[in-house]
Amino acid sequence: MADIAILETRERVLAGILFTGAAYFLFSAQDASIKLLVASMTVWQIMFFRSMTILVACAAIGGRRLFADTARSPIVGPMFVRSAFTLAAWLCYYNAARYLQLAELTTIYYAAPIIVTVLSVIMLGEKVPILRWLAVLIGFAGVFVACDPARLGLSMPMLLVLAAALLWGIAIVLLRKMAMAERSMVQLILNNFYFLIFSALPALLLWQMPDWGQVLLLISVGALGGVAQYLLFEGMKRAPVSIVAPFEYTSLVWAFALGYAIWGDVPRHEVFLGAALIVAAGLLIIGNEHFRKRL
Repeated sequence: MADIAILETRERVLAGILFTGAAYFLFSAQDASIKLLVASMTVWQIMFFRSMTILVACAAIGGRRLFADTARSPIVGPMFVRSAFTLAAWLCYYNAARYLQLAELTTIYYAAPIIVTVLSVIMLGEKVPILRWLAVLIGFAGVFVACDPARLGLSMPMLLVLAAALLWGIAIVLLRKMAMAERSMVQLILNNFYFLIFSALPALLLWQMPDWGQVLLLISVGALGGVAQYLLFEGMKRAPVSIVAPFEYTSLVWAFALGYAIWGDVPRHEVFLGAALIVAAGLLIIGNEHFRKRL
């Protein structure tokens, strides 16, 4: 019986890794769609459309009963706090994006998985083996090599990105705590309801009428973001946050691939080396879990 329980635990962890990796791929595809949209409309309007699309889809799937269950959920308050941290992270990130190159921005922001791992020890009491710490550091080294930030100096934009990484790290750890207390569809509704409320007024004040092509992109942003959020919630239920945190690094790999496919961006040689390190970090965790499962 003990062996069966251990096997089931390992399978849950690997499923959590799979869900999380798929979530970050979809988040990267969502970001590519947002990049196409942000040239002609505000982030507030995009956020409003995304949240509205996700809530409509949830209503079609779960109906009134799902929304009634959501209203009675014990995480209504905690999710508000988590959503506020996420919004603050986005605001810091996008304000810094006006002044920093994408490589600089990405490198500083990808301190987040390290912050998540540290916070998982402080806030969740998780035990993080040395091998996972090594995977996180390898992943960050890969981002550092790929983006070559050696000439960055201390500046307000850099501090904003560090603040975004810290705020996002706190939001992810709070998500881990709530993922164990409530089903994913309820979390999805609450998260996007709060985002809808936060973005409604700025979106209306800065409204720009989209054309049909933009409408389709806005719907795709909602669909990609909704499925990605659901998979992330499911992944957090199955694996400790310190295990899945390094898989956020895979977003960089997908970003480079989508950048080439959509805009023809050709990464430098350092990017390929950095990407190899990032993938190695993820494979190190997967290999470790597989090895432990066979013991």
